[in-house]
Amino acid sequence: MADPANTRAQPDGATGVLVLADGSVIWGKGFGATGSAVGEVCFNTAMTGYEEVMTDPSYAGQIVTFTFPHIGNVGANAEDVESQVEGAVGCVVREAVTPASNFRAEQEFGDWLAKAGKIGLSGVDTRALTRRIRLSGAPNAVIAHEPSGKFDIPALLRRAQEWQGLEGMDLAVRVTREAGEKWGGGPWALGQGYSRAAWENRPHVVAIDYGAKDNIFRNLVKAGARVTVVPAKTSLEDILALEPDGVFLSNGPGDPAATGEYAVPVIKALLERDVPLFGICLGHQMLGIAAGAKTVKMHQGHRGANHPVQRVGEGWGETTGLVEITSMNHGFAVDADTLPAGVEQTHVSLFDGSNCGISISGKRAFGVQYHPEASPGPQDSFYLFEKFVGMLG
Repeated sequence: MADPANTRAQPDGATGVLVLADGSVIWGKGFGATGSAVGEVCFNTAMTGYEEVMTDPSYAGQIVTFTFPHIGNVGANAEDVESQVEGAVGCVVREAVTPASNFRAEQEFGDWLAKAGKIGLSGVDTRALTRRIRLSGAPNAVIAHEPSGKFDIPALLRRAQEWQGLEGMDLAVRVTREAGEKWGGGPWALGQGYSRAAWENRPHVVAIDYGAKDNIFRNLVKAGARVTVVPAKTSLEDILALEPDGVFLSNGPGDPAATGEYAVPVIKALLERDVPLFGICLGHQMLGIAAGAKTVKMHQGHRGANHPVQRVGEGWGETTGLVEITSMNHGFAVDADTLPAGVEQTHVSLFDGSNCGISISGKRAFGVQYHPEASPGPQDSFYLFEKFVGMLG
């Protein structure tokens, strides 16, 4: 479709570019790291939390368009990093990066991006780009930054067109940790940082890392668990050898059906043994597959900090029908029409009616599509961690 934000002619002073697989070329000012990176272009509607977004492993293989025009005002700091592994490869913003103006800032956002190896592009009509994604779906593209302003557009276009895209791609293997570890961090407090995790006399959760955000583990600790984190391809035998009271299935990037080729058999075996399970995002999707449902690639996905989700399942008592304000980041979803008998839909999106939660009858197993650890609401969803830890006895 025609778009006024796209032009073939490079304007004076352009040092960055976004080249879409359909041939559209969007110019702007580059910042952060130099070079180029390929990914799927998505948009995020949150007004804050850009550092957490850029370091969320669920964004691996993606270029994030921030719909809020002023990005950078709180700077960046080490405490807000969600993971040290790959996250978003780049970001697109409307205005030039705002100078840091926050007492917690340790770096300017642009400097932090450069150190993290992530590319930024400013001066883009992000409203037009977001509308394009909403109408036509999330496109594959290459983002590039070169201070000289010299770009080989045909080569960048070929790269965008040759990239396979996220559908069918297992990205968990790129972002999972290499070895298991006892998780040592607790909740954060202003002026104190992160506390140390208590370990003794607590139920033991084994968390499978498909691309997990660190704050998930801190919330499990806050809810009363001790946590051991293991890599994505950890075998059933190795998980059971850790003697878990429950197993957590983490968020992560890519296609759940692809990651599920090795993850779902393990999840099915845990279900058969009635091990308590809790899944978030990718973990939720693969729990759904293990229970007999299918997942689908969404047209544009859900990404933001203000997504309304309603509790619709039985068992919520007086809170059935209650609406939570949630944080989301997903481009795939469990297809509610494929949920088999014995699998209850517990939460739905009030934006489009898509599935946002399931519970498996006769099992201590449930999952949610959204991110309760991201402090939406800000505490609307912490009950999920308490619910899970309460199952462990």
